[in-house]
Amino acid sequence: MRELLRILETEGPVDSQELAVRLGQSVAEVEAALADLREQGVLLRYSALVNWEKVEEEKVYAFINVSATPEHGCGFDKVAEYLSQFAEVHSLYLMSGQADLCVVVEGRDFRDIARFVAEKLAPTPGVRSTSTSFVLKTYKMEGEKLFGEAKNGRLAVSP
Repeated sequence: MRELLRILETEGPVDSQELAVRLGQSVAEVEAALADLREQGVLLRYSALVNWEKVEEEKVYAFINVSATPEHGCGFDKVAEYLSQFAEVHSLYLMSGQADLCVVVEGRDFRDIARFVAEKLAPTPGVRSTSTSFVLKTYKMEGEKLFGEAKNGRLAVSP
């Protein structure tokens, strides 16, 4: 099962027949495993990794450290569940260290994110304070380097 997940994580959707050959299993076994992984909530979706800096679309990300007040019986889950409902929230993590939660927010520009913090995040019940850091440039994402040598192993040439 781990090998199946590794293939899907790095390559995205792969035909069941190809997976069966690579894993030494029958197509029926692979399809049953995939269905089981989806049902268990292990396999959430297939997605492409896009370097938005190469596309002419405005997109800004911010990492927002949030200090929150835990609630009896549910800790930070209630605050996290509330924040996860916002479309601007790309990812949300419970953290150790100085911040309780780290919220990764996506917006069109810096003002878009500032508006989200001021109007939606900061007024959330249980949120005590926020600290926002904007992503200025991405060098590596999901294990993929976004600079340096090209995929063919040749050095990039600039004028």
